[in-house]
Amino acid sequence: MAEPNKNTRRKASSPIDQTYGHLQPQALDIEKVVLGALMIDKDAFSIVSEALVPETFYEPRHQKIFAAIRNLNVDENPVDILTVTNELEKEGTLESVGGPTYIVDLASHVGSAANIQYHAKILHQKYMARQLISFASKIETSAFDPMVDTDELMQEAEGALFEISRKNMRQDYTQIDPVVRQAVDIIQKASSNSTGLTGLPSGFTKLDDMTSGWQKSDLVIIAGRPAMGKTSFALSIAKNIAVDYREPVAFFSLEMNNVQLVDRLISNVCEIEGKKIMNGQLSRDEWDRFDKRLSKLTGVPLYIDDTPGMSIFELRTKARRLVREKGVKLIMIDYLQLMNASGARFGNRQEEVSTISRSLKGLAKELDIPVIALSQLNRTVENREGLEGKRPQLSDLRESGAIEQDADMVLFVHRPEYYHLYQDEKGNDLHGKAQIIIAKHRKGATGDVLLSFQGQYTRFANPEDTMLSPLADNMGGEIIGSRLGSNEDPLGGDMNVPF
Repeated sequence: MAEPNKNTRRKASSPIDQTYGHLQPQALDIEKVVLGALMIDKDAFSIVSEALVPETFYEPRHQKIFAAIRNLNVDENPVDILTVTNELEKEGTLESVGGPTYIVDLASHVGSAANIQYHAKILHQKYMARQLISFASKIETSAFDPMVDTDELMQEAEGALFEISRKNMRQDYTQIDPVVRQAVDIIQKASSNSTGLTGLPSGFTKLDDMTSGWQKSDLVIIAGRPAMGKTSFALSIAKNIAVDYREPVAFFSLEMNNVQLVDRLISNVCEIEGKKIMNGQLSRDEWDRFDKRLSKLTGVPLYIDDTPGMSIFELRTKARRLVREKGVKLIMIDYLQLMNASGARFGNRQEEVSTISRSLKGLAKELDIPVIALSQLNRTVENREGLEGKRPQLSDLRESGAIEQDADMVLFVHRPEYYHLYQDEKGNDLHGKAQIIIAKHRKGATGDVLLSFQGQYTRFANPEDTMLSPLADNMGGEIIGSRLGSNEDPLGGDMNVPF
């Protein structure tokens, strides 16, 4: 019988599946070298302490040994063969790691700790690879389960990946010289600017005087009770920056859809009542004004995203792309409490809001642009009496004190006339006025800024602005802004419409 052809046998055999059966990423020899180096050099731990945790080591015995070494360093005790052995014995894990002999063997095969930083980097990369494999495996298993809701799985996947990224981010130190040069450059640019602004202008003169504009890497919280106009205030800022100054702005609207938001913007720019924009019942003069002023919105670098229930991970992904592709200089979120923390599990809502707040501050630093997030206030302000009682406080921030802690600036939008309070303690008339209260300012002064509130146009404006009202077109340029703010405006609109 003829011997089968070798090539035939090779083709007949089953192909080897390369998908499974891989060893987990690991470097056991390097793990031994690192542990040995930590026991012979007292300064070695400080070099790698930020990069390594017990789980970085693949071998369970090595995890326990590193934990013992870390405990000794935290307690500022000497680290050597004897102290590590004693620490493991005290913890009852000495025999499970191989006894004193294994500890001696680790240290005896290392001559110095000269390359420990390089070795630690290798172990860290192996550890991250194992985390990603575990993450992918769990998602794959869940994706095959027909009982799993894919939307929930997406949220869970975003949260898990975001957590892996957050835990493994490292920020290296910077020598002061380049930072000094950067600070001097900012000062010089500000000195050559007649306005003295170092950040993006808000378009509100007195507010910019106090803040010097919206600063890079700052997290700004704009808070207020419902009907105070915080969304209108944020939209007015976005309009000023994008329409008037032509600086790119990203507006993430979690509460309203993009058409509703643009309707408000049209009302703001065209000075047409919001309800008329909705029902289309415009007079001839209003249609003329609509046609003339709508061109201001053409080509405006304002990018709106109305994804409901957006996760912080999704926001980060979209924000990075907008900054990279569109050169966005400011991000707005309306509003913080409608976001979620990427499907991660929390003991309560306060913990989740704290994570969101901390992540927004991290995003502002990473992208080096201001991030403005709107926030709700709790109901305690409604139960307080008098002018000062209705004035919001930092303690009124809803659901989390971490918002106050993470924010570089906290502004409250407050309209005393909503509570039928028409005069402040200085005797100023508060009809048609809103107080922008700077309650926290990490880089400057706190205080109040008084703005005009034109509720029928969903707009805030400088009290001294000379922009003509709709009726002024037929009144020889007469400004009627002084009448705005009473419960009935000159056009018959309700000035207390909750925006």
